[in-house]
Amino acid sequence: QVQLVESGGGLVQAGGSLSLSCAASGGTFSFYAMGWFRQAPGKESEFMAGISRAGDSTYYTDPVKGRFTISRDNAKSTAFLQMNSLKPEDTAVYYCAAQRWGTGRSTRISEYNHRGQGTQVTVSS
Repeated sequence: QVQLVESGGGLVQAGGSLSLSCAASGGTFSFYAMGWFRQAPGKESEFMAGISRAGDSTYYTDPVKGRFTISRDNAKSTAFLQMNSLKPEDTAVYYCAAQRWGTGRSTRISEYNHRGQGTQVTVSS
């Protein structure tokens, strides 16, 4: 059973940056495409970014293109989300998800096999 644990969330001022990590265990990390999602109170989960199993292809939702960067280190079984130029509307719980044999293009959380508990990101104005 794959387990995912996020870290790196916190409180930051608008315009600031945060770097999130997602540590995986219990499976072969390179078998899984990874995605980052967020969920704000009262809203549905929203796809942010995805990365292929080898890390050679990345995908982003339009609101974060140019601000967020997804990456992975298969040797360390860890995925990352670098978030720059943060805005108050980026405030949410961010969580990572793993899709076995996926491509990184999947934007619906239901298409992923595993997800973490999430880490809170709060951006103050």
